[in-house]
Amino acid sequence: MKIWKHFKTVTYHKYLVMQGCFKVGLYYQGIMHDMSKYSLSEFLVGARYYQGNRSPNNAEREALGYSSAWLHHKGRNKHHYEYWIDYSIQNIPGGMAPAPMPERYIVEMLMDRIAASKVYLKEKYTDRSPLEYYLSGRDPAPLHPNTKKLLEKLLYMLAEKGESGTFYYINKKVLRRKRK
Repeated sequence: MKIWKHFKTVTYHKYLVMQGCFKVGLYYQGIMHDMSKYSLSEFLVGARYYQGNRSPNNAEREALGYSSAWLHHKGRNKHHYEYWIDYSIQNIPGGMAPAPMPERYIVEMLMDRIAASKVYLKEKYTDRSPLEYYLSGRDPAPLHPNTKKLLEKLLYMLAEKGESGTFYYINKKVLRRKRK
């Protein structure tokens, strides 16, 4: 088990998300981001499957066919779109339907993607990295159309205008905060 390395990775990721959240005024979300990763059911799995260059949840998934840590995590963290999947009362294939995410959680999801890209790509990170990761997904994520529209707008904006331009837009237009 790589307990110390996993702890440093999780904590650095959490720090990067906190920095981004603070820049757009999401102080509570920045502080509370991914606290469940320190719970035994997530942390011990992460330490066991730690690799340093990708999520240990993927390694657990490859070994077992599912990730117990991810199942625990996604149900407790509103910045993951999977948290917002519900049963549908309409006749939808699979019977599941995405609910719209509040803007503040979409913004936290963006910060999470930025931080994960920085942690795993290290010096290879660019402002385009989170968008490239999003676009490389095997299947389109089951996002509510409003959630998808805003997330993609922010990812493309990040790729083109960088963090400062994107965070300014988030403050002014998405979260409608006044800057001093």
